[in-house]
Amino acid sequence: MKWNQFRLKTTTQAEDIVSSMLADLGIEGVQIEDKVPLTALDKEQMFVDILPDIPEDDGTAYLTFYLEEDENKEEILRKVREELEEMRAFLDVGEASIQESVTEDVDWVNNWKQYFHQFTIDDILIIPSWEQVKPEDSGKMIIHIDPGTAFGTGMHETTQLCIRALKTYVKPGDQILDVGCGSGILGMLALKFGAAYSVGTDLDPCAIEATRENMEVNGISTDQYQVMIGNIIDDPAVQDQVGYEKYDVVAANILADVLVPLTPVIVHQMKPGAVYITSGIIEGKEELVAQAARDAGLTVLEINHQGEWASVVARKEQEK
Repeated sequence: MKWNQFRLKTTTQAEDIVSSMLADLGIEGVQIEDKVPLTALDKEQMFVDILPDIPEDDGTAYLTFYLEEDENKEEILRKVREELEEMRAFLDVGEASIQESVTEDVDWVNNWKQYFHQFTIDDILIIPSWEQVKPEDSGKMIIHIDPGTAFGTGMHETTQLCIRALKTYVKPGDQILDVGCGSGILGMLALKFGAAYSVGTDLDPCAIEATRENMEVNGISTDQYQVMIGNIIDDPAVQDQVGYEKYDVVAANILADVLVPLTPVIVHQMKPGAVYITSGIIEGKEELVAQAARDAGLTVLEINHQGEWASVVARKEQEK
């Protein structure tokens, strides 16, 4: 399907108000491009694997929006321009020029691929399906990942913290639960580290689809890895489906504000002696997660850092 694409040049000062104006006109899904440096909170909320290098802010912003071919673009653009001119009386909207082009759905799905290439984490090679394993890497542990629209290429520091913790704590024959499985990378690597079975849960249907596709390309069957959709924090049906006191290792690469309510729930899925690996914690919030683990009766084993992110590892002690 083809779409009409419009790129509106404005200012960073006006980008939010102009976006709101476009929404009021029925234009949804506006993409904002600017050079404003990311704050720590921005990075936590974005939680993406591949962060672009942003040049120095010059006050310019671009707003991209799309209209279907059968929409009356002339009338919509006329209204947009009228609104922009009215804004000039009280706001610097800049040039306010609009460039038009045509795009297809396939571009949105595949454009991210230009940023994702094979790389290594210690002795693990992570490689997308469109690249070949180099001869010098043939001896490495290899996992094929096509994240698509799901989080989890392994490039993000939070994922790498989890991978290294899994490598440390997974034992042969272990049962693994990955809460917020994304692309499935953690559950699949746990199997390669010797686990017997992995279960992944996620709220996003795209994550379930991405995990299943990655399982197939890595030769992992549904007898080894099961994925299910739902919120394990507050959905008893998901909790029942996942099961109780079944798992030797639980991984949760989410956000601190989600890990806090998750922790007192997830302890019921853990066997006595099980290890709880958490990540996705922006620096400064690690003690919040650690305290949630202690309040749930867990023993904190270690807190690790990489970049601006932290991981908290805890254990459910054996019953006396």
